[in-house]
Amino acid sequence: MVFRIKFISDEVDGFVREIKIDSDATFLDLNQIILDSCSFPDDQMTSFYLCNEDWERGIQITREDMDVSSADEDIYVMGDTRLSEFIEDEDQHLEFIFDPFSERSFFLDVVECLPGEHLSDPAIIRVKGKAPKQLMDFDTDIAHVAAAVTATPAPAGASFDDDLALEGGFNADEIDLEGFEISDGEHF
Repeated sequence: MVFRIKFISDEVDGFVREIKIDSDATFLDLNQIILDSCSFPDDQMTSFYLCNEDWERGIQITREDMDVSSADEDIYVMGDTRLSEFIEDEDQHLEFIFDPFSERSFFLDVVECLPGEHLSDPAIIRVKGKAPKQLMDFDTDIAHVAAAVTATPAPAGASFDDDLALEGGFNADEIDLEGFEISDGEHF
């Protein structure tokens, strides 16, 4: 059987990729064709999650067995796990984490199952839009955020505390100093 899988990004409007892959291929094969379709290097600890119809994560399939989970949990490794073990029909949802540091991902949907067909190699059948950057560039992204924050002037006469209060993040009257075992500054 061959699966036709479509995936999108919630970061980039108009980004769509579709691939065809044999059901006997491994999740590592799926990982590679996804990376290839976006021109991403294969140098990250990517992973897949099987998702329900509401896109809630279930079973994880990792790049390598990191042996960090409890003995009660089954560990599935991409290179050892065939697609047919977890994908049985259309509308199966998966999430592919391509940026493990920022938990950025693609959302995959099995849009068609083609019984009786076989592929020796996965194929990219649709490319639309530019892929997001694979990894967040924290220096550049933080600089953009800082520029946006400094470009937004505070109301006249507002202080730092007022800015936090306006964002709902800080109200000095609501802090229980005893609850945090912090003195009010009067006693040392």
